[in-house]
Amino acid sequence: MLRVLAWKQKWWLQLAVIYTRYLIGGAFVFASLVKLKGERFTQVPGAGSPFHSPEHFFETLYQSGLYWQFLGLAQLVAGLLLMTQRYALLGALLFLPIIANVYVITISYDFGYTSVITGAMLLATVGLLAWDWNRLRVVLNQPALPAPTALSESRLWELIGLVLFLFTAGYRAFIDAYNVLLWFGGCIGVGAVGLAIFWWGQRRPSQAATAEIAD
Repeated sequence: MLRVLAWKQKWWLQLAVIYTRYLIGGAFVFASLVKLKGERFTQVPGAGSPFHSPEHFFETLYQSGLYWQFLGLAQLVAGLLLMTQRYALLGALLFLPIIANVYVITISYDFGYTSVITGAMLLATVGLLAWDWNRLRVVLNQPALPAPTALSESRLWELIGLVLFLFTAGYRAFIDAYNVLLWFGGCIGVGAVGLAIFWWGQRRPSQAATAEIAD
């Protein structure tokens, strides 16, 4: 466990965790809004599709009404919590049963390579929970272990998460004919700004220290 805590101090791993939370959380937020709006996940009605087809499955969920919107709300809450960074552990705990269910659905029906994506999201969620295992030990009646201050506790990453959430939710809520590449490009741009601010903040102390040595 001490070795795991040592790895958690590596800044590049911490950044990988932060952006993994943004990535899978944002994907859930993006997928949730169409359900909350009471619309079909695909534009093609599946009522006349074969019984064991993905189109028929989605049509059945859509026709359920309240349950369809409940799924959207659950995805929205889990994605938002992940993106806040502050409540990311709770978000991962909520995310796990949802994405596990989605993964089993994609391998139960003929979703093609979609199961690869959902499987990767499932593995990422398990990895996020493993990252916080020092806090989750209490579920096995083991004391939680304190960890050093993490980068994710910075206000910067909370702000970036809020901007990503608002951009994703707003784009999906108000635009029906969405462009996935446009949305993803916008998210990359926001994430790049966060990285730039982080690097600039890291360089300032080193530059100040160099100036003091020169003086």
